[in-house]
This record gives sequence, C-alpha cells and structure tokens, in this order.
Amino acid sequence: MTITGAARLAGVMGWPVSHSRSPVLHNFWLHEYGIDGAYVPLTVAPEAFERCLGALALLGFAGVNVTVPHKEAAYAAVDERDRLAERIGAVNTIVFNDDGRSHGSNTDAFGFVESLRTRVPGWFGAAGPAVVLGAGGAARAIVAALQDNGAPEIRIVNRTEERARGLVEEFGSPLSSIAWDERSAALDGAALVVNTTTLGMVGKPPLDLALDCLPRDAVVNDIVYAPMMTPLLTAAGARGNPVVDGLGMLLHQARPGFALWFGVEPEVTDRLRAAVMSD
Repeated sequence: MTITGAARLAGVMGWPVSHSRSPVLHNFWLHEYGIDGAYVPLTVAPEAFERCLGALALLGFAGVNVTVPHKEAAYAAVDERDRLAERIGAVNTIVFNDDGRSHGSNTDAFGFVESLRTRVPGWFGAAGPAVVLGAGGAARAIVAALQDNGAPEIRIVNRTEERARGLVEEFGSPLSSIAWDERSAALDGAALVVNTTTLGMVGKPPLDLALDCLPRDAVVNDIVYAPMMTPLLTAAGARGNPVVDGLGMLLHQARPGFALWFGVEPEVTDRLRAAVMSD
C-alpha cells in the first residue's frame, strides 16, 4: 500500500468503531491492487455525526461507510439517496461528489445475496419460504433483498411482535409476522433461515431455536461473525443443513463502496477472508 499527498481517503464512521473489521478488509484491497490510498476508522459520537460528515467532504475524502448507530442518521444527512436506501430507510455507504454533495446507498442487501450465492452455489430466492429472525436495520435490508429475489413467502419472527407487524405493513407482500414463541414452528417448510438478531453473538445470550421442523436442505445463515460459527450454525451444520456465516455479507457489502471510492472492482477471496478473520 502506497500513501502519498495524492492519496484517496475513505473510512468507517461508528460509535464505537474499534470492533469494525472494515479497515482491515479495505486496506487489504488497497495493498492488493497497489492503490495510493487509505481507509481509516472514525470514532464519531451521535451528536457530532452530521458535522463530522460535512467535514470529511471538505477534507477531500472520497466517501465513508457508516455503521451502528449512524445508519439512520446518515439516511437523513445525505444530500441524495438511491431508491434501495430509501426503501430500507438506512444508508451504510456514502460517496462525496466533486461538488461536495453526498450520495447515500445501502449495500447490505447486495452483500447478503452475494454471500449466499458464493457459499451456496445455485441458491435462488424463489426456492421457498424464508424465515427472518429479527426486525431491525439488518432485517430490513435482507427483506428487501428477498423480495427482489422472488421469495414466495417471508416470515418475520421478532421478540417484539409489534415491530414485526410494522415491518410487514411497511414492506407488504409476501411478508407475514409470527410470534416469537412460535419461532421453531415457523421453520416448517422453510428454504432459508436468517438470524439478524444479536442472539448467539459473543457476550450475548444464545438463540434458543429448535430445528426439528426445518427441512435438511434449507440454508441457514447467521449474520453474526463473532463467533464465526454461532451455536445456530453449528447445530444446523451437524444435521446436514448448508450454513452461511456472517463474514461473507460484511465482505461483499464492501465491494460497491470500494469500487466507487478507489476505481477498482475488488474480489472477495479466501486470502481476504483469512486476513479479516485473523485480525
């Protein structure tokens, strides 16, 4: 990686941001492709987000990623947004145009689909019903992706049923809400299960989910990547289900932003996965 006075700059804004693996993966690509640039972590308090975003444009940054808790604030702060970001209601990738205006997009849906297609060749959304555990920001992106990929049924299961019903009302067909107490039964006949909650993450309670009703050819995806193999993925893999960890979504969602900021279409390789996992 070469850094000169003409270096292209990008980064990730979060609060906190020390846990983010985005600097590792973007700087891996910068080194891999010999690009004069750098990608830096930016710790930004919520009350300072909009001011800091404007300052980055003035400092010549090409753009930034946005992580928790700033995705909704970014949605409100950018000068323009693409249609998918408007549908999801959150922005995670920002590009600063030459005139200083900011353009926001959401690449989480892209990252989700690309991760599934890479790890489970032949996956397609129309294969059967999908069960989405959770109704937060990540779930919104995944629901949009499943709708766009022809899922015939999307079952939303959330600990707060009111929030699940709100998601159903907002996104419409083919969504339905199912009570949290019925989460195990909701797996009956599913072709895909996606956990978007923090349950099973390091430091969080485990996800209590019986897989007895789940067809053995159903794909099980957990967007958590700490640990890489969550208890859900371990249990699903033990019974023969194809499993997809959360790292792939992180890696693939980074591709569009890198291409816009640095002018190269990057590849997700085993070497990249190893570098990010070892950090």
